[in-house]
Amino acid sequence: MFGTIRKHQTWLWVVIITLTVISFVVFFSPYSRVDNDSRSGRYGVVDGHRVTEEGYGNAQREVYLRYFFSSGKWPDDEARKSGFDPLRETYQWLLLVNKQEQYGVSVGPDVAARFALEMLRPLERMGVTSPDIFFKQVLQPRGFKVDDFERFVRHYLGIQELISSVGMSGKLVTPDEAKGLYIRERQEISASAVVFSLSNYLSKVTVTPDSLIQFYSNRLSNYRVPDRVQVNYVKFNVTNYTSAAEAELSKTNLTEMVEANSRRLGTNYYGDAKSPEESKAKIREEIIRSRALMMARKQGAEFASPLFDLQPVRLDNLEKLAKEKGLTVASSKPFDREEGPTDLEVGPDFAKVAFSRTDDEPFSTPVVGMDGVYVFAVTKRIPSEIPSFETVKDKVTADYRHAQAASLARMAGQVFHPQLTNGLAQSKSFEALCKDGQVKPIELPPFSLSSRALGEVEEKLNLNQVKQLAFSTEPGKASAFQMTADGGLIVFVKAKLPINDEKMKTDFPAFLSYVRQTRQNEAFNDWFRKEADRGLRDTPLAQPQQDPAQAKKTATPTPPTPPAKKS
Repeated sequence: MFGTIRKHQTWLWVVIITLTVISFVVFFSPYSRVDNDSRSGRYGVVDGHRVTEEGYGNAQREVYLRYFFSSGKWPDDEARKSGFDPLRETYQWLLLVNKQEQYGVSVGPDVAARFALEMLRPLERMGVTSPDIFFKQVLQPRGFKVDDFERFVRHYLGIQELISSVGMSGKLVTPDEAKGLYIRERQEISASAVVFSLSNYLSKVTVTPDSLIQFYSNRLSNYRVPDRVQVNYVKFNVTNYTSAAEAELSKTNLTEMVEANSRRLGTNYYGDAKSPEESKAKIREEIIRSRALMMARKQGAEFASPLFDLQPVRLDNLEKLAKEKGLTVASSKPFDREEGPTDLEVGPDFAKVAFSRTDDEPFSTPVVGMDGVYVFAVTKRIPSEIPSFETVKDKVTADYRHAQAASLARMAGQVFHPQLTNGLAQSKSFEALCKDGQVKPIELPPFSLSSRALGEVEEKLNLNQVKQLAFSTEPGKASAFQMTADGGLIVFVKAKLPINDEKMKTDFPAFLSYVRQTRQNEAFNDWFRKEADRGLRDTPLAQPQQDPAQAKKTATPTPPTPPAKKS
């Protein structure tokens, strides 16, 4: 397949630029390779086939590749905490691969090569401009081979074919059944809302010293300052590498990449561009910036490598090495894990790495920020503390006023609701009852269960709350009073609006396809659960004592989320 990929490279290789840059720290992480916890011991039997060490290792590398392509990073400790289980995923993958053979599913090399290039497209914004670069910069540092990627692509596509085969019953949704679902999801209603917001009651709140002290004492945990750290850092600014990146890209197919992205966007412009020319300029700028960041990271890595080699490990090693290299060391303001540095243009990875450092390992590997790459040392740790009342008095006062105003707003809503429902029962109009209650209703735009926005009024309302109240209320009646974070809400349903037959006629083919695809996935999941119960009973998943390194797994695995169907 590698040769086939090269053959199709010229006409398929198109970059996809997004505003989100995948972290280079994880992307090029020099840490753990493929999990070797299960190298020893019995690998068990999957669906009647004994698992060899080679087969297990191959499957596990494919599982890691699947995680990488679905999340943009390699699985780490955070992934495990979030539910990623290498052992479970590996045995599920082995089962699905066996089922492909059982069902006679095979994928041709041309199809696999085309799909492989589709998977590699998003990586070009990070400087991965060819399959060769992908193999050298992404696979090899993790101990992966070309064969691992080729095998993963074939099996990934094979699973999609398997889903189509075993989930065929899910496609037997009749047009009449789908029509009923369409009407349920797309039928709009006309409604109004009465919002009781704390902002309307702030002026009615009375603040006294005693009430503030009591409020502060009852909520000490709300004012606790979390653990913080401070770092010294060396920054490799992306602007220092822009010219070199532009010169390097100009020797390749930069113009073609820009044109390809522009064509892909069609009539849409990139970012906030106002014209095709401006859009192309921004695309070009983003491609160059991504390459410049890659160069900055390379320089950061070259700086960090000898830093880790210096013995003994001392905090002043950073400044010592920086001085030798003619680089500047700066200090950050103290920051916590949740908010991160407020004086640096970095993402959440920066704080995550900082708080993972220890006294024995105070230095970071290069961390990519929005304006450059950072190598830093944690120089100070500040334990959590509860500040005195005087130091947070202004915040306590604001919090107290908001809490009291929200309480007043809820009381007003609870008083108005029975007046509204009793008045409607006596055939009084909704508008008249609102006027009598001195509340101003908000006219909502027509919406359905499938609506994703409420227009301008959504600034005051939560769409999901509105839907929940509206679609559980009969036309001509008012919903229950729903308390919200800043007060409360009542929805009055005027009427169900008739379905637009022309729109349904236009939308229905795509909707029918969506319903059938959803049912197909559900059918596949039901099938997989049964097959897993039977086919994985003789593996460490069902008998964890056979694999002590992974002895915390459950007997019945949950089915994997089916991969998205590629058109």
